[in-house]
Amino acid sequence: MSLITDLALFVDNAARTATAIPQLTDSNPNITMDDAYAIQALSIAQRRARGETRAGYKMGLTSRAKMVQVGVDEPIWGRLTNQMREVEGAVLSKKKYVHPRAEPEVAYLLKRPLEGKVSALEALDAIEAIAPAIEIIDSRYANFKFALPDVIADNSSSSGFYIGNWHSKDTDVSNLGILLEVNGRAVQIGSTAAILGNPIRSLVMAAEMVSRSGERLEAGDIILAGGATAAHALSVGEHIRATFEKMGQVEFVVGE
Repeated sequence: MSLITDLALFVDNAARTATAIPQLTDSNPNITMDDAYAIQALSIAQRRARGETRAGYKMGLTSRAKMVQVGVDEPIWGRLTNQMREVEGAVLSKKKYVHPRAEPEVAYLLKRPLEGKVSALEALDAIEAIAPAIEIIDSRYANFKFALPDVIADNSSSSGFYIGNWHSKDTDVSNLGILLEVNGRAVQIGSTAAILGNPIRSLVMAAEMVSRSGERLEAGDIILAGGATAAHALSVGEHIRATFEKMGQVEFVVGE
């Protein structure tokens, strides 16, 4: 447990100071997935001790092709805090991150808890609203190089997020077109169907996976369903805009 605690403090400090660090698995090759989630939990506990509050959860590796590529049979997840949320349209300070990248996602706002194995209908019934979103992912590892336990320990690369306007829970987001633009130029074109075939499946999986750690999705939580396109590496001066069919836009500018 001492090693887990030490690694959690190491990862937390890297995130807090935007400092690149070596892979945890380089010096600790026997770290398991369970160890990695324990490191993540303790790292986020440090943030909460500094006054950050719970905001929800994020899902990662929600593309079937990506799961096959990295050799896993289910997504990974991380935790969101209030300090990770950016004001839609506002400037993103690049100096807060090491390797920031942006990816368009679907965001769910819950009106009631979800826990354990639930059906898609139960998940849909627990939703208050749905919104277009952009997640800022950021690996704290040098040269953007890592193994899967490294990613999980590093809060599954979740670092920030922008939420657009909320829409009715009845909005069908199973197969909406998405355009990611940089300075008015299209860099990614995709669909929400890339998220496990339907983003609601990501919410179903989040309920079950989070419960394994003794937690549950709570009313008021924001759940990010996972990247719908490849992530775009951010540079100062860029204007980032994600346009979602039927749901509008989310945008921001990258500052120093």
